[in-house]
Amino acid sequence: QVTLVESGGGLVQAGYSLRLSCAASGRTLSMTMAWFRQAPGKEREFVAAINRAGGSTYYADSVKGRFTISRDNNKNTAYLQMDSLKPEDTAVYYCAAQLGGLDRTRQQSYGYWGQGTQVIVSS
Repeated sequence: QVTLVESGGGLVQAGYSLRLSCAASGRTLSMTMAWFRQAPGKEREFVAAINRAGGSTYYADSVKGRFTISRDNNKNTAYLQMDSLKPEDTAVYYCAAQLGGLDRTRQQSYGYWGQGTQVIVSS
C-alpha cells in the first residue's frame, strides 16, 4: 500500500517561490514520481516527473526553467521547487506515483495519488 501526502501550498505573489513536498509511505523507491496540477475549470495536467533513481527529470513546457522536481529516497519524499511563479500557475497540485514504464505525462499512468495542495499566485 502506498500513500502520498502533499504539503507546502499557499498564497504567494507573482515572482516569488514555493516548495511543495510529497511524503510517501510504502514501496515508492521503485516508483516514478510526478506532479500534476488542476486549475479551476480545467483538466488535470502534467507538470513534472522524476525517475526512481532521481537521475532523470521531465517537465511540461509551461514550467521548464522555473520548476525543479527532486526526490530524497532516504526520506521517501519528492519535492517541487517552484520559482518565478505566475498567476497562471494557480491550481491544486497533486503528487502521483507509478511503478514505471508507462507514459509519464498521462495521469492514467499513475496508480497512486495524494489529496492535493492548493497554490494561489496573486498578480
